[in-house]
Formats: sequence, structure tokens, C-alpha cells
Amino acid sequence: MRSVIFDLDGTLADTSGDLLNAANACFRQMGYGDLLEHGRDAGIALRGGRMMLSEGLRRVDAFDQATVDSYYAVLLEAYRGAIAEHSYLYDGAMDAVETLKTKGYRVGICTNKPEALAHQLMTEFGVLTQFGSLVGADTLPVRKPDPAPLREAARLAGGDPAHCLLVGDSDTDRNTAKAAGVPSILVTFGPSGEDMAALSPEALLHRYPDLPDMVDDLIG
Repeated sequence: MRSVIFDLDGTLADTSGDLLNAANACFRQMGYGDLLEHGRDAGIALRGGRMMLSEGLRRVDAFDQATVDSYYAVLLEAYRGAIAEHSYLYDGAMDAVETLKTKGYRVGICTNKPEALAHQLMTEFGVLTQFGSLVGADTLPVRKPDPAPLREAARLAGGDPAHCLLVGDSDTDRNTAKAAGVPSILVTFGPSGEDMAALSPEALLHRYPDLPDMVDDLIG
């Protein structure tokens, strides 16, 4: 059985607003005020909590790995409390998921977001049950770009890991698919969309309605 596995942040949904708010809550606790800006820093947000903390502290010449590590749990707690206030699913994403399912593909999620937070977010969006699997950063001992989480997401969705495809938005997703020996489609409408072509994925996705036909061409 063939499957289509999706990254979450920056691929299925723009989650940058709530992530940036959580990071800025940490900076305010430190006494710096808001160090990251909505819009401009969306790409940094989608690279994870530690990246946001590191970048913000560098802007005030205060980077210290111990500080990043100690505030990471604070950031996660702030994010957990306001995870879907500004986040939204990209236009057409769930329609494309349903079309893929009607075509016989299994669908799942493979994200470097902690599993519990990914589960919470998709539940608040009301779409968790529309996916056959959800593998997060801490589901397995390894995370993307190791291929094991992608293969596990495909397997749990009921698919053959050797016949899956990863839809993502980063070099991490491209490298994960490459390590697994399967195709990748990278979206161009995320915060780092202009950089996706340079990663040479098997395809670039500009709008979700085009996804089902692209998947057919690659693994159908």
C-alpha cells in the first residue's frame, strides 16, 4: 500500500505565530522584551524552539547554551497553553488529504514537533482522525532527518515504507526522504518557500489542489 506522509509545521499548517509568541514569552521573562517578529521570523519559528531561543539571544549578544536549555521547557509550556490561537491549516490542505484517501493512498504525519504537542494541535484543528499516523520528534529514539520516523509513519498508516512519499518544507524533509530512498515534494508557500527549488526535490508544490496528481505521477 502506497502512502503520503506530511510534515506538519510549515507544510500542513502555518504555526509560526504561536511559536513566536511562546519564544517571546521566554524573552520577556528574561527581561529583554519581544526579540522575534511575526512575519519576518516565521522561518526561524518553524525550525524549532531551541532555534528561536538561540536566535533571539544572539540579537542581544546574550546567547548561552545553558540558558537555551533551561528555557526550552518554559517555551514548551507557554506554547502548550496557546497552541492554536494564530495557527491555521493551509488552504486546500485537508481537501488534498481527503482526495488522496479516496484514491487509495494512506496518509500520515511525520514531524519534528514533540508528539504530544502535534497531537494537541491537530486535535484543536479538528483533523487528527483524518490521518492514519502521527510520529513526532520523541516518538522514536531518533528524529528526522533519520529515515526511521518517516518509515514508522508510513507503517503505522498502513503503508509500505518503501512506497511512500514525504511532503515537507525544509532541507530536513528533503534529506529524510533521500535517506529513506523515497521521493519528496516540497511546498513553496511556507516561510522558506523561495529556497525549496535549490534542494532539488522530485517536485515543488505551489498549491494544494495540485498535490494528488503530483503524487500519482511519482508513486501512483
